[in-house]
Amino acid sequence: MASWTSSEFLYVEIKPPGIHFLERFKRSGKLSFKQYQGLVFGLTFIAYIAFHASRKPNSIVKGTLSKSPTGHFKTTDQGGWAPFDGPDGTALLGQIDLAFLSVYAVGMFVAGHLGDRLDLRTFLTIGMVGTGVFTALFGVAFWANIHSFYYFLAIQTLAGWFQSIGWPCVVAVLGNWFDKKRRGVIMGVWSAHTSIGNIVGSLIATGLLKFGWGWSFVGPALLITFLGLVVYLFLPVNPPAVEAERDGTEVDSTMRLGDTITESFLSSRMSTGFDRRAVGFLAAWKIPGVAIFAFCLFFTKLVSYTFLYWLPFYVSQTEIGGEHLSQETSGNLSTLFDVGGVVGGILAGYFSDQLDGRAITAGGFIYLTIPALFLYRTYGHISMTINIILMFTAGVFVNGPYALITTAVAADLGTHKSLKGNARALATVTAIIDGTGSVGAAIGPVLTGYIAAISWDAVFYMLMTAALISGLLLTKLIITEVKTLLYGSSEEDEIVSAASEPRPPIDVLI
Repeated sequence: MASWTSSEFLYVEIKPPGIHFLERFKRSGKLSFKQYQGLVFGLTFIAYIAFHASRKPNSIVKGTLSKSPTGHFKTTDQGGWAPFDGPDGTALLGQIDLAFLSVYAVGMFVAGHLGDRLDLRTFLTIGMVGTGVFTALFGVAFWANIHSFYYFLAIQTLAGWFQSIGWPCVVAVLGNWFDKKRRGVIMGVWSAHTSIGNIVGSLIATGLLKFGWGWSFVGPALLITFLGLVVYLFLPVNPPAVEAERDGTEVDSTMRLGDTITESFLSSRMSTGFDRRAVGFLAAWKIPGVAIFAFCLFFTKLVSYTFLYWLPFYVSQTEIGGEHLSQETSGNLSTLFDVGGVVGGILAGYFSDQLDGRAITAGGFIYLTIPALFLYRTYGHISMTINIILMFTAGVFVNGPYALITTAVAADLGTHKSLKGNARALATVTAIIDGTGSVGAAIGPVLTGYIAAISWDAVFYMLMTAALISGLLLTKLIITEVKTLLYGSSEEDEIVSAASEPRPPIDVLI
């Protein structure tokens, strides 16, 4: 058995049992490459919808667990839930979020490292079922009458660990089946799972809230557990595992997990072979562009996750058109931010493909986030119509670059030309970028828990500052991409290589 840091594989690839079942209905006895692509797209899409849906109850029940600090309205007939119903309730809820996201961020690095070495189908299933178990256990406190802060802290910590498995797995699997040419648009559409998951989670959690806040957790928990079993039965992690063919050319059956289907992989270079070793963690950091986009996502995700965890609570605490909204109405209204996120992710992917500029597109969206946040905070209270328009707009610009960086950019860098054909870095690179972003995601909500008790204006200034820093980090990449658009390039160019000085090929394991 290989060690944890080994580049060798810890599993034997087998065809999922569900694929054998589907093949019975095919006259040819096997699925086409495009059918496999459709299956992979659909399964990874709904899998991450379930992951995000299971995170949403925390933000929906915040107003139920804590008493309104302003006293404007009574959140529920229960009047709060100890220990979150005291004057430090929002701070305690912020600490719960911090525990979840901190473990999620650390776990992301570990999961990414393992994801390039383990069977992604089984690994992803473990993440989904584990997430379902601990999401449900949070809700069990409602019936068990549990009021210990440390119980909630422990449950969220373990839930964060299992949640961290999901992202590196789904991005790596998708990257194994789709080449770079249309990756921006494909992943832009695919990244809608984040916002759709938030919407689904909000609707389920708010719909069940009237029966007791525990049901708001159990509903999404059952969903992700069921879908985890579906993923185990049907998900093909890469073409070699299912002996998939494209254009009449059989994919090299000796290739292993992580040999991404890139343009070069689908070309005549298939017959020449690749370095089969997985790229080490530190070596992955040295891939040009990884560090810059990772730290850019740190601030971008800080903004996005602050909205994810606090927007329903903020809406319920803010007068809109002269009146306060109920917790259920606030939760439903907050889904419009995620609807904007769906549109933003698709637009960011489309523009980045058309411009052949990931940094230009991400930077443009990030800079437009600043006025969008300012306008929402300043004028969102005037009327419901204005609030809806400005919330939707903020969702477009906040989630657009977040979706682009965590999908198309991560996949591009995971197959960067400096790897010299070794594409076994997808899960690791994805984990580095999103893991670093998740550190920001952990900091944003917990800071909001403290700052919101003083002023919501200060919260929005913090978010605008984070967006500005995120945009500035991309300055060098943006300049390089603009020059390339204006003057062209003499070789097949991946602009992200401008992120650092030239280095020797990354062919060593660290």
